[in-house]
Amino acid sequence: MLPRHPHRSEDCRAISEILQRVGDKWTVLVVGKLGDGPLRFNELRSAVGGISQKMLTTTLRGLERDGFVTRTVFPTIPPRVDYELTELGHELLVPVSALGEWARRNTDRVRAAREKFDGMHA
Repeated sequence: MLPRHPHRSEDCRAISEILQRVGDKWTVLVVGKLGDGPLRFNELRSAVGGISQKMLTTTLRGLERDGFVTRTVFPTIPPRVDYELTELGHELLVPVSALGEWARRNTDRVRAAREKFDGMHA
């Protein structure tokens, strides 16, 4: 059980804002892939799979804005851009990895619960 803290609405708003970013499915996948080291945009897009160019761009911009990812542009032709986790991003990798591992371990249990629920409510 989580420790209880006094309720302050400004804390709830701040926490909610951060959880919206880090709880997003694309964020979880991108952070997980960048945990292995820096990647270029197209490498990251291929590694994540199923993400559109627009969604990956949006996700990376949000992660960069929030201090989880750095974007480094190399002056080559064509320009090379690498994305890498910051120290804060590496800290985020810990709970993200734990959540991903939990999801892998419990996929069958969740699927069974959904089937049971759907069968009872059909």
